[in-house]
Amino acid sequence: MTKPEPLEIEELLTPAEVAKMFRVDPKTVTRWASAGKLSAVFTLGGHRRYRRSEVERFLTGGPVQ
Repeated sequence: MTKPEPLEIEELLTPAEVAKMFRVDPKTVTRWASAGKLSAVFTLGGHRRYRRSEVERFLTGGPVQ
């Protein structure tokens, strides 16, 4: 019997971390999410987090979704 592959855990970024990558204000990142340009994941406390892979595609101009 083979061992199951471990699940990959997607790295999540805070709005401030995403803003630093784009050199914009964190509120701009929130606006992008509200406009549907980036998808946000919400923590149990209601804070937004962004998937690193999606942010990097957005940064390079590739398709996000």
